[in-house]
Amino acid sequence: MRPTDPPSYDRGMNASSLRRLPPGTWTALAWSAAMAYETAISVRLPGEVPRFRPEGLGHLSSGDAPFVVAATVLVLGGALLLGRRPLPALALFLAGSVFTAMALNSTEITFPQFLAAGIALGRIAATRSRRTSIIAVAMALAVLVGHSAIRLMLGFPIGTSTQSSVALSAVIAWLAGGWIRQSRDHARMAHVQAVTAERLRIARELHDSVAHSIGVIAIQAGAAKMVIDTRPAAAREALGTIEHASRETLAGLRRMLGALRQADTVPDSPAPGLADLERLAVTTEAAGVRVDVRRRGRRDPLPAEIDLSAFRIVQEAVTNVVRHAGARSCRVSIEQRDDELAIEVVDSGRGGTGLGGGHGIVGMRERVGLLHGDFTAGPRPEGGFRVAARLPVRSR
Repeated sequence: MRPTDPPSYDRGMNASSLRRLPPGTWTALAWSAAMAYETAISVRLPGEVPRFRPEGLGHLSSGDAPFVVAATVLVLGGALLLGRRPLPALALFLAGSVFTAMALNSTEITFPQFLAAGIALGRIAATRSRRTSIIAVAMALAVLVGHSAIRLMLGFPIGTSTQSSVALSAVIAWLAGGWIRQSRDHARMAHVQAVTAERLRIARELHDSVAHSIGVIAIQAGAAKMVIDTRPAAAREALGTIEHASRETLAGLRRMLGALRQADTVPDSPAPGLADLERLAVTTEAAGVRVDVRRRGRRDPLPAEIDLSAFRIVQEAVTNVVRHAGARSCRVSIEQRDDELAIEVVDSGRGGTGLGGGHGIVGMRERVGLLHGDFTAGPRPEGGFRVAARLPVRSR
């Protein structure tokens, strides 16, 4: 920060202070500025030619003081009520506009006299329901039309050009407030959807990171328990596999939690990808299932999200084989084409059990769907189970 720059916290405090102002403050300030303007232009200066004065505008006199006081009380009352009871507050602002026009002997309600009511109307449309905003704009238009109609019935002159423009400004304020409300609702919905998508992504990542390792640990722990007395060397090997799988899982969880705590922190270790399939095969083989990895086609670098998702799909499919299929082996086929990545995991175990009540199949389907790919999973006619996915890859 340069020495001449003001501290950033000062700017934040000023913006926060402005947001904490009561909603009626702005309408009261707008009406005060409008009254000062109207009072200034209503004073006839020495030597002023009357025909050059604004059309329909009179001047203040001592007999107009009651109307000024009444308008002041009405506007201040509306400013106090605007945050809690918007429609009664708008009625007070509109009455204040009428009394201001009477005090200045105007033939019509002008823009400055309607300014506070227009701001209140826009705020109601922006913060309240559509039904309330429709009632508010109807009230504003009714007062504008009624003011001219009553003056005409009583035989007083009226001005229609400016008052028609004021009515149009009321409609514009209502439309602008409605657009702000819709934009806010859309932003809120988009935020909720983003939070939900992020929660689902974290849930998938946690499931995929932990399920495979826990499955391997459970199988190895059972094997070690069975042979710990008769075959200590095999039990020691199983415990070593458990230690390795536990450390890998802990490292993955630590990386994920670090990324969640601080988004701009670089992870200690890169996210897994298809390059880690051999390591996955070794870990799975230690759990008693041999994984035959076959890669065909190109070996170009993949986008990070596709590389990670492809690895997680294979990992989850292999985990299902270990936990549910009862097979001794499975085959993983990866084929990278110009515009897509094809993944297939097949086994010869108990077909159909992979579609149980777990989250594995659902998570894989969601991953593929987010990348606009195709996913199938189901028993094979010749026996066993098949998981297949096609992920589109954008050409360079």
